[in-house]
Amino acid sequence: MCTLDKVGITTTIPVEVVYAAGWRPVDLNNVFITSTDPRLLVEEAETAGYPRNVCAWIKGIYATVLRDKDLRTVIAVTQGDCSNTHALMETLQLAGRRIIPFAYPFDRDYDFLKLQIEKLMAYFGVDWHQVREAKARLDRVRRLVWELDRLTWEENRVGGWDNHYFQVGCSDFEGNPEEFGARVAGFLERAKSTPPRKEAIRLGYIGVPPICGDIYAYLEAQGARVVYNETQRQFATPFEVEDLVEQYRLYSYPYGIFYRLEDIKRELKRREVHGVIHYVQSFCFRQIEDLIVRHELPIPVLTVEGDKPGRVDARTRIRLDAFVEMLAQRR
Repeated sequence: MCTLDKVGITTTIPVEVVYAAGWRPVDLNNVFITSTDPRLLVEEAETAGYPRNVCAWIKGIYATVLRDKDLRTVIAVTQGDCSNTHALMETLQLAGRRIIPFAYPFDRDYDFLKLQIEKLMAYFGVDWHQVREAKARLDRVRRLVWELDRLTWEENRVGGWDNHYFQVGCSDFEGNPEEFGARVAGFLERAKSTPPRKEAIRLGYIGVPPICGDIYAYLEAQGARVVYNETQRQFATPFEVEDLVEQYRLYSYPYGIFYRLEDIKRELKRREVHGVIHYVQSFCFRQIEDLIVRHELPIPVLTVEGDKPGRVDARTRIRLDAFVEMLAQRR
């Protein structure tokens, strides 16, 4: 196997394996959305032949990989994430990239998941001892992020964007767990000394991370704050378990909506959330799950759809205003 410095990932995977091998994981979603012009990346993919009615995240990942000539290998999650990933893999393979498939079992089967992790370990040439050492290294950083999340909902000292940002960062630890951990620790020290925030309306945000990140600041300007980011929290795998396989069985994002709802309901109650924003990405199969979410959740739900990167559009701002006002009146 040819040793490379970086390996792209299409979503959160057992990143302990990558770090155990001495490689640097790169969450392609994060690189895409934080680029200087993510809309241009979407347009580059469309120019290359990607249809307009395909998820912008998939198109952004495709263009992100092609722009980085040093990124020759990509771990693609073929089950448990976007169904369009299969075609993404094929187009990247056509462009000369090496593709490593990884699948989460829909039924959270322990043996199947262990087999997938061990296949990944075999590719990178590492054993369980090395992987456990990497897990201990990453868990030290994760615990800092868990504390940041607690400060968000229990002490009201952290805003929705910062909660989102640092939890999302746990997908790849920005390629350097120690540096990322130091930044989290510094943020925690500042947050602990700030006065509690005063937003009256407590919101939950469920679904994939937003393609329009200013939604958090906009809500806070209206007197509401996100105190629960569902998927982002899962990226930080907030589970005190030693078994790596069990860690990624508890990780809810790649599994069925009913398993996800168990975690969502538990956290909404614990965090005393008044209403939920269910974010769905245009052209994503997860939009269908909104029907189940609305049926199952006991508090008001506003479904927000996003398409391309940018600011929250005027129509969505009006809907957010009305939702926050309705929650305030209910209280």
